[in-house]
Amino acid sequence: MLTLFLPADAATQRLPLGELPSTLPQALWYDLLEPTTAEIHAVQRSLGIELPSREEMQEIEVSSRLYEEDGALFMTVSIMSKFDSGRPETNAVTFVLTPKALVTVRYADPLPFIQFSNRVQRNPGQWSGADVVWTGLLETLVDRVADVLERISADLERTGQRVFDHKDTRGRTGVALEEALSKIGRSGQMVSGISESLMTLNRAIAFAGNIGGSWLRKDARNSLKMLTRDIKSLHDHAAFLSQKVNFLLDATLGLINIEQNAIIKIFTVASVAFLPPTLIASIYGMNFELQPELKWDFGYPLALFLMLLSALGPYYYFKRKGWI
Repeated sequence: MLTLFLPADAATQRLPLGELPSTLPQALWYDLLEPTTAEIHAVQRSLGIELPSREEMQEIEVSSRLYEEDGALFMTVSIMSKFDSGRPETNAVTFVLTPKALVTVRYADPLPFIQFSNRVQRNPGQWSGADVVWTGLLETLVDRVADVLERISADLERTGQRVFDHKDTRGRTGVALEEALSKIGRSGQMVSGISESLMTLNRAIAFAGNIGGSWLRKDARNSLKMLTRDIKSLHDHAAFLSQKVNFLLDATLGLINIEQNAIIKIFTVASVAFLPPTLIASIYGMNFELQPELKWDFGYPLALFLMLLSALGPYYYFKRKGWI
């Protein structure tokens, strides 16, 4: 789908295109969402540039993600989406910035793009150039990352409290710790994806500031400086959350091991406690004729008493030592 944001009387209008016209109007922002081949060719003809393919967008080399061609800056970054679904995804998004237009190529629909397009329509006179539109879109992306990091931090705090106060009167401590471990793992996965996204955004901003500095407006350059500071602070916060995730993972696994060791201890004590009774039963179970106890009237009750006494002895010994 191709959406154009057109300058009109110093304002910006949104024009969704169902059927492509023979010639595209001059726009500030060409937004390509899962574009067809015809839509890609139409934008290329309109701007005189060649857009990267979906396969080229997936390449991880910096030279393939950040480059200048025909006066346009090509910047591919990693953006996470679907945070609220519980199954976040990382997708490549390409920004093509020229002095007159911004092109975005994406195969996912992150929430910041929806929020920013609505923001453009509410305040059409605010967006006077493609570089201003680009920095505004980056600000929306960074704000979304900050909101998600705050939510992850709160989730980790609640999970940590449950981990270290995991007593359950219904005997579900092991289940509760496994659930906490799963939540911590998902949080760690999101923090890792966010760190990658922030790193690629920072590289794109630095690239645009160095290569496009000659034609970027002063407002855009100031916005890029602020974004660089915001991204650095968010990256530091993401690193802190990553350390917290590792700490909670280690603590949760340690508590699970303690729970498992307690179960193993019970079986160990039971096996040790039943060894003496087993020995007594084995002695009197041997098939020898000269066993006078077998002919005693109280031989059987005596054997039972000895087995019970030999089982209680180790139990009270372990109890006194504090092993059970």
